[in-house]
Formats: sequence, structure tokens, C-alpha cells
Amino acid sequence: MAALHLSSYKKKARSEDAALVFEDEASFRQDSTLHATWSRRGHQPLIPVTGQRKSIKIFGSIELFPTTRFLYYRDEVFNAQTYLRFLQRIAGIYHGRKVHFIQDNAPYHKDGRVWEWFKANRSWLEVHNLPPYSPELNAQEPLWKHTRQNGTHNRCFKSQEEIYETLVKVFAGMQRNPSQIEGYLQPFL
Repeated sequence: MAALHLSSYKKKARSEDAALVFEDEASFRQDSTLHATWSRRGHQPLIPVTGQRKSIKIFGSIELFPTTRFLYYRDEVFNAQTYLRFLQRIAGIYHGRKVHFIQDNAPYHKDGRVWEWFKANRSWLEVHNLPPYSPELNAQEPLWKHTRQNGTHNRCFKSQEEIYETLVKVFAGMQRNPSQIEGYLQPFL
């Protein structure tokens, strides 16, 4: 289903020699996210917890072609103002190139200020909204899964900065070596 839905975006982006960029956001909590793990028989693994409920908010985007490029931006909350800051960073990277930008239906994506910004940048940016409740169609979603599996699952973080340091390491690995995430992106290519 994903390939059928995305084919029109991909075809249009390729015909225009444009970048195809998916955007999404994720929160990474300080308390442990438990996930299946291995241990010696009779020795249940113990994951300490801090009782803290703080989280790190990350905006992320993945460019599928002509190259694979992962970008991220940390902010304190998800709202129209912080989304506009993220879009400004995107504009700084892609300015002068045609971009097909695919986003989900977060409420602040529909904010009037955000759409004014999109309108002001439509010479190079074409925005596409995914259908409601369809994370399986967003190429950024599997990268959050990769981040959790390789960075935050079954770990206790004493501070928000410790979480962020871990996230930066995982993100840097994806940026330096895009081949490690190609398998996650295959359904979208």
C-alpha cells in the first residue's frame, strides 16, 4: 500500500529532479522504554528507573533522493512556532532546490502561520499531507524505531542531556553511514 500511495510523490519529484523529503517528530522519554531482550536463564534483566517523566523533542526529516540525508532539530515543545524554526532550517539547507515535502497531520502543521510560510516558499517547496492516521506511509517513522532500538530501549537516563547525547550518537551514525538505515527506507524507494 505504501508504494502505491507514494508513487505519485516519487514520480513527480523524480520528473522535476527534486528532493523528496519526509518530516516527522518524536519524543524520547527519560524513563526506561522496555523492549524484548536476552538474558541468562533464571536471571531476569533489571532496568533501573529514575521516576522522571521528562522528554527530548526532536523534529526530523529524511531525504530519500537524489541522496539519503537525515536531518534533525531539538526543541522544547511541538507547536507552530517551533515547527516554523525547523522549517527555517530546512529552507537554509534546500534553498534554491525544488523540494517535495511530505508531512503528517499534526495540529500545528495546519496552523495559519505555518501555511503562510509554505505559501511564501512555494517557489521551491511543494507540501503534501499524508492521510490521517497513516504512520506507515511516513519514511521518517522507521528511523525513530531505529533510534529507539539502538539508543533508548532498555536504558535508564539520569538526565535529559544524557538522553540527548545518546540520540546525537545514533543520529550521527545515520548521517555518517546512510547505508545502516537503507533497509528501513526500502519500502519508500
